[in-house]
Amino acid sequence: MAVRLKTPLREEDVLKLKAGDIVKLSGIIYTARDLAHRKIIELAKREELPFNLKGAVIYHCGPIVRKTLQGYEVVSAGPTTSARMEKYSDDILSLGVKGLIGKGGMGEKTLSTLQKHKAVYFAFTGGAGALAAKSIKRVLDVYWLEELGIPEAVWILEIEDLPLVVAMDAYGNSLYKKSQRLMPEEQRT
Repeated sequence: MAVRLKTPLREEDVLKLKAGDIVKLSGIIYTARDLAHRKIIELAKREELPFNLKGAVIYHCGPIVRKTLQGYEVVSAGPTTSARMEKYSDDILSLGVKGLIGKGGMGEKTLSTLQKHKAVYFAFTGGAGALAAKSIKRVLDVYWLEELGIPEAVWILEIEDLPLVVAMDAYGNSLYKKSQRLMPEEQRT
């Protein structure tokens, strides 16, 4: 049975989650890839961000978006490889972010950072961007579109029942580490 969560996430929400839990997430999420992470971190050192990341969930995603008469529509919102954001995880989570969504997992540094900040990493299946887009109700805003371009801009999305798996929890448990232990030694990376 899926755990239903709504953003912003509270610490008590996060601490109830365990690696392997299925979650249906609703509320507001923020997309951010490499350039957006760097921009957020640099800007936060100098001034207040134009959006509040306390309790936020960041989706490692460069969506495919089209402009409509009503604004923007997300056509596909598949995850990007989260390992690229490893170097930013502590700085991003220190801004109050409580959840990260992506594919492929993250490393030991992020696993310990999730424990430190009482946050979680959710996995979404790669190649299922159209499924993710079905959970997006509307685009609320976009930041740095002209500067960073569509895939790297920060898109603020209202979602409903986005299906996720808790892959790394706030207790140091990781489905990725578990699968590595179960794999024959010659196949481990």
